[in-house]
Amino acid sequence: MQLVLHTGVHYTEQERLIKSVLRNKDDFAQRGIIVPGPNSYRGLMRDTLNAMSRAAASPDARDVLLDVILDGSPADRVILSDANFFRTAGTAVQRGILYPAAAQRMASMVSLFPDDEIEIFMGIRNPATLVPLLYATSIDQSPEAFWEGRRPQDLLWSELIAGIREAAPSVPITVWCNEDTPVIWSQVIRDMAGIEHHEKIVGGFDLLSSIMSKEGMERLRSYMHSHQEMTEIQKRRVIAAFLDKFALEDEIEEELDMPGWTEELVEELTDIYDEDLLQVQRIQGVTVITP
Repeated sequence: MQLVLHTGVHYTEQERLIKSVLRNKDDFAQRGIIVPGPNSYRGLMRDTLNAMSRAAASPDARDVLLDVILDGSPADRVILSDANFFRTAGTAVQRGILYPAAAQRMASMVSLFPDDEIEIFMGIRNPATLVPLLYATSIDQSPEAFWEGRRPQDLLWSELIAGIREAAPSVPITVWCNEDTPVIWSQVIRDMAGIEHHEKIVGGFDLLSSIMSKEGMERLRSYMHSHQEMTEIQKRRVIAAFLDKFALEDEIEEELDMPGWTEELVEELTDIYDEDLLQVQRIQGVTVITP
């Protein structure tokens, strides 16, 4: 069985994304692609992974979990989504490391589902805007616990992803930048489902509808309808152009509140983020979805 894990990260579009995927639940089920309701597995999976940090799972743990999650539905591919697969937002940064528990958690997942094909899908975002949010929810904001001598410049997605690949080399990882999500939304949904890019889905404009004016959405839909011959790349250029003109500023702008952070540091972290994405693209077994 193919097991797709959408692992967040926190403060990306994780809940909105799984809601869009769920809108296709019935159509996907006809193809053997099952999208369970998150409440059916999140707590159970979390408890199982937490218990596995103390002792190995029982031999029948995999079948028991799938019986509960699938509720008897036959499945070739299962899509699960939980930003807390790698632990909660309160422990997402510890000792200056992004998601320090991620590698071990994925090693546990592989041992729990040894004969299944596991894939990770993960949206990442600029640490300059993410870290202030994670710091605000951290269970320990002391410099020793949160940073332990490391600097904001040391928070690298490539370090996290390389660690996961080393701990679970059989698990391919698909990554995208949250900043690009409005333009690649439909591809992310299709790739998670494992279907072709030309196939129709429901919810391809869900995210755009929340960040673009009503007038902009109406014009975009009209334009798309009258230019159905466009390629996927052309569609993305059109979406980007409409966003540039009709985006709701209140929905896309964020206030940064992090002690000691300056505009210069934010710019530096943004440059590092762009460079780090190039390193992520070079990691074997990693696919990056770009506009």
